[in-house]
Amino acid sequence: MSRAARVLVTGAGGQVGVDLLDVLAGTIPWGGDASFQPDAPEVRDGEFQVLGLTHHELDVTDPDAVIAALRHTRPDVIVHLAAYTAVDRAEGDAQTCFAVNERGTANMSRGAREVGAHLVAISTDYVFDGRKGAAYVEDDEPDPLNVYGASKRAGELACTPDDSVVRTSWVMGVRGKNVVHTIAERATSGADVRFVNDQMGTVTASSDLARALVVFVRERPGGLWHVANSGATTWYDIAAYVGSLLGRDETFATPIESRELAAFQVATRPTRSDLDTTKFAARWTALPEWRVAVERLVHDRRYLGSTS
Repeated sequence: MSRAARVLVTGAGGQVGVDLLDVLAGTIPWGGDASFQPDAPEVRDGEFQVLGLTHHELDVTDPDAVIAALRHTRPDVIVHLAAYTAVDRAEGDAQTCFAVNERGTANMSRGAREVGAHLVAISTDYVFDGRKGAAYVEDDEPDPLNVYGASKRAGELACTPDDSVVRTSWVMGVRGKNVVHTIAERATSGADVRFVNDQMGTVTASSDLARALVVFVRERPGGLWHVANSGATTWYDIAAYVGSLLGRDETFATPIESRELAAFQVATRPTRSDLDTTKFAARWTALPEWRVAVERLVHDRRYLGSTS
């Protein structure tokens, strides 16, 4: 019998992290779909030996701490989820944002090389400026509009070609804070919502992303990959759909333009940053359509009884 692959997960307390720990243990996470197995075999009992570290347990900006952790655990694969993701706050906190997203990723990549591990690093659609007018493929030239996007692009460049860099977007899970929870809470309370209809992107259910990441843990392909649920959408369309799932009519969500949020959003967002996931789908299986994923999320959050 082959030895269980050792997997170290940084940022394990985040919404993708908690789902990934479930998936690697052979459990379907909240909001997940047992039938989504992009590389065919389900996760076997004992297939992985997993250590999840939160940002309190490992400061990825500290190279000595990173090396010490990797030498101690000797992982075969590192899934690097730890990140600074506060897009608006980053505009006034660039030093910290770059420390985590660029230097932290560089530390993980160097550490992975030292201990002979494969690195899977997570990036974002915000490395693009949105001016292409079509979905972005892996070979498109990045041109970030904000500090967060620039820091994540710098993190990508800190990786080697042997590392796997996974770009994803608009991540939302049952556990953790995200826009879908806010929409659902307002829908069930009787309140209405206003959301932009001039920003287009791709939804990614954290449960589906977590299962897709198992592919990278198993096969360690290296290179750049776009991973998100199928189909592009807008925040307004997401809000209207969540409202419909919860019994609200067409008056629940009102479309607005991004300029109406100028007083509340410090960072500039790309107007169209949807990711083309053809490369992933051609080698394995496409992630489910975004409405299917959102429906699972809305359904399961009611049973969980908490969004924490």
